[in-house]
Amino acid sequence: MADFHSETMSVITNDMAPGAGPALHRHPYEEVFVIVEGEATFTLGEQTLVVRGGEPPVVAPPHTPHAFKNTGTGRLVTVRRARQPGLQDRVAVTAARPSAPAVA
Repeated sequence: MADFHSETMSVITNDMAPGAGPALHRHPYEEVFVIVEGEATFTLGEQTLVVRGGEPPVVAPPHTPHAFKNTGTGRLVTVRRARQPGLQDRVAVTAARPSAPAVA
């Protein structure tokens, strides 16, 4: 799927092999992650959570260091939603496929 950006929304897709994911980082806004399919291990501040498709969303509060990795053996699909000051809703979709090269 191609990336999409407009003045009010972004939809971003990433293909990552198991073990890949964004490095620890933080934002001044809240992010909500829904695991649609697969398994991810999240770091939220001092907390570590393993979340699988269909389970409740993971919420990263503003200014909280967070990261996640595909800790499953197959495809990982996540949806990320963030409301940023001065920007309308932003949605990102992350798809991790073990057969695809890692994308940073």
